[in-house]
Amino acid sequence: MRRRTALAAILTAALGLSACGGSAEDPNTISVAYHRYGNTLQVDALMQRVKQQYEQANPGKFVKLDPVVAPESEYLSKLQLRMRSESTAPDVLYEDSFNVNSDVEAGYLLALDDRLARWPDWNSSYIGTTKQAGKAADGRIYGVPLDTDTRGLWYDRRLFAEVGLPEEWKPRTWDDILAAARQIKQKRPDAIGIDMPLGKAEGESVSMQTVEMLLYGTETGTLYDEQQRKWVVPSKGFTDAMGFISTAVGENLTQSKPQIADAQYDKNQRDQLAREGKVGIRLDGSFASGNWQDSGWTDWTKTMSATPMPTQFGQAPGTVTLSGGWTLAVSAASDKPDDSFAFITQALSADNVVQYSAATGNLPARADAAADPRVTEANPLNRFWIGLLANTHYRPALPEYPKVSEEIQKSVLDVVAGRPPAEVSDQWSQQVSRIVEPANTRAG
Repeated sequence: MRRRTALAAILTAALGLSACGGSAEDPNTISVAYHRYGNTLQVDALMQRVKQQYEQANPGKFVKLDPVVAPESEYLSKLQLRMRSESTAPDVLYEDSFNVNSDVEAGYLLALDDRLARWPDWNSSYIGTTKQAGKAADGRIYGVPLDTDTRGLWYDRRLFAEVGLPEEWKPRTWDDILAAARQIKQKRPDAIGIDMPLGKAEGESVSMQTVEMLLYGTETGTLYDEQQRKWVVPSKGFTDAMGFISTAVGENLTQSKPQIADAQYDKNQRDQLAREGKVGIRLDGSFASGNWQDSGWTDWTKTMSATPMPTQFGQAPGTVTLSGGWTLAVSAASDKPDDSFAFITQALSADNVVQYSAATGNLPARADAAADPRVTEANPLNRFWIGLLANTHYRPALPEYPKVSEEIQKSVLDVVAGRPPAEVSDQWSQQVSRIVEPANTRAG
């Protein structure tokens, strides 16, 4: 049994939470911390189901569910507070793939490679690219993906037909996207040509969903060179991505600058405008339709379609997508890692993943679940979005990435404000070089 520190007691009292150390005192009980708020209620339903399954399959073993009821940003901060002390750290945690590296660097997570090697499903059932979600900079796996997503271009078929664009739209280049957005604005001035995350309040969505979806489609092709282990700065691809944004904003093809500056735009306007038929193209994720469904827009399939994001000039491989998602991980402080991993494998059985994916609209990381009719028939576009996983990218699995991402977001704000793309790109290169150190960069 571990000593309870004064700091742990203070943190527990401050958060109004029962110390997970209570389960540490019981060798037969594991604690599971996860997010329960808003559209994560399905996570709670999954955990409740798995608790019953695990306890039935393992007589004498018990699970203490420890949901954190808070907005996502608060969930992450509260979870990290718990992880700072062995007496408050849960055994199993619901971990955003975005945070895996920072939590590994802090010593919070347990490497799972040896256990995964003994779990047949890992090699036989998981989609290869999705395994990157829980991989850290040291090459080891710390989180097993619960779900994933992909990104591309949503578009309004009715609006397209109204302005003379094809209802089966397949752009081959960035110029094709801009040409369609111009045609929409010319014939429907009240509509947005192309909506994409650009505002300060949209944070990581600006980096991943806008800039990196562009950057990874350039001839530079990446933010970080895995083979050479170097950040790609300066980057012609980054300059070109800034140029695309500059053109789209400068020609009023995107949402307006007041909308970009509005911290509530994504929450209060983006989906409503799409529902009203006032958005032609939307650079967004597979998860968007789940949000529409939850908000009551149940007939979105009558108007909305999706198509892959093309590369800049149509060069191979022709399309680009990025993925994220959530994982289940084991705390490095857990004294019951085997029981904790057994809970994870139970949670991520094919049937549980199918039920969870069908209920949430999130994409499964398991190939067998992705092929299950309950998933493919839950959403008419699921086959399309799942198909993009074969060639997806993940953000660089490096501790420096969050700071690099902040600089990407600042660059977009500068471009929106009217600064020249080349000048913004040059400043970004200097800032990234400072963050990662010049020896860890190469030009591209």
